[in-house]
This record gives sequence, structure tokens and C-alpha cells, in this order.
Amino acid sequence: MQILIIRHGDPDYKHDSLTKKGRREAKLLSKKMDMYNVKAFYLSPLGRAQKTASYTLKRQNRTGETLDWLQEFEGRIQRPDGKMNCCWDRLPVTFTEDDVYYGKHWYAGDLFRGTNVKEEYDKVCAGLDALLEKHGYRHVGRHFEVLDGNHDTIALFCHFGVESVILSHLLGISPMVLWHNTAALTSSVTTLVTEERQKNYAIFRMNGFSDIGHLYLGSLAPSFQARFCECFEDKTRHD
Repeated sequence: MQILIIRHGDPDYKHDSLTKKGRREAKLLSKKMDMYNVKAFYLSPLGRAQKTASYTLKRQNRTGETLDWLQEFEGRIQRPDGKMNCCWDRLPVTFTEDDVYYGKHWYAGDLFRGTNVKEEYDKVCAGLDALLEKHGYRHVGRHFEVLDGNHDTIALFCHFGVESVILSHLLGISPMVLWHNTAALTSSVTTLVTEERQKNYAIFRMNGFSDIGHLYLGSLAPSFQARFCECFEDKTRHD
């Protein structure tokens, strides 16, 4: 089977919708989606993901199912200034020297003690496992038991934070690496396919990450969302 993870278009966070640029991204994305024979669409309940999906669903005369666990990841940690904030976009100095964040017990680091991060992570993983079992693949340890091998494609319209959690669970790596060393750009498509080299034994292999080819075909530059300054002297986002 194939999974498409699609980040919403350029967001208008104030109104939980899309900017004018985001709407253009979603329209271009909808044309790209014609190349996939998607069996089922699954959507975050948040407005910016719903709006992004709406262009594809309308174009294909389809409907999607809204799943609460696909909303932006709700794990929160306390910043040095005392405010609670998302657990990604941390300054690198706060975690890069501690090996725990790169291993299987990444949640045991000081950043996450006394927080809801592991609880929210487990909630997303449980939702994902239930969905994949519905589509024929049961998660067992680090692999999947094949209940009904198939070539179906499912599409998940969601957000970068939760996309990183999904990839972490499917690939068996710390979400800290994905939250801080990758950036799924707005309206991008990440693709995973099953590999079944042994009977009834499958893993997921990622063969495409943050594809925004549809933007280039539409002569639209990618958004700066989910990125920070390339050089410290740049007059762009630092923190």
C-alpha cells in the first residue's frame, strides 16, 4: 500500500485557514493529486488542512473522513520564559548535546519531563495503527503483519508536527530528528510504500519527502513556513 502525507498550504494561523498563497498552493496540489488513485482521504479537523483538502476533494468529487489525531501535534513544553509552546522548533543548543533525544527513549530528556508529549505521541501512534490495520496492515513491534496485502493509496491531509510523529512511528526513529532536521514545506507530499519481501511481513519505506514539484510547475515559489534563517546574519526567522 501507499501512504501520502500532505501538509496544509501556506497558513493563515489567525483564522485557521489559508493565505492567498496557500490557496494557490492547494489548487496546484489538487492537479497533482489527479495522478494518484486514492482509495481514501483522511483529514485533520483543523481549518487549514480541511481547506487544503477541499480543492482536491472538489476536483475529484470525493469526500474525506476527519480524524482528530491528525490535528497538529498537541505536545507542549515549557519555554525558558515560562510559556507553554510546541515541542518542536526548539533552539538546537537545548538538545543537540544530549544523546537521549536521538534514541528510542527520546521522551526521557529534560525537555519533556512533566509534560504531555509522550502521552500525545502515543495517542497519534495508536490512531495511525488503527487506521493501517483497517487497511490491511497490523503493527507488530518494528514491522507490520500483512492481513490483506494491497496496492491501495490513502492520503492524509495534516500538519508538519504530526507528520513528523507519523514518520517517527513508521520508520522507528526519534521524532526529534524529524522535527528539527527536516522541514515538510507547505502543500508538500511525502510518500511511503510497503515493502513485502517476505510473506506476511512488511515495513514502510519512504521514497519521497516534502515534494513540491507542483509549485514549480505552477511557477510559484515555496513558502518560508517551517524554516529558519540559513545564516545568523539573515534578516529572517531566528526563534
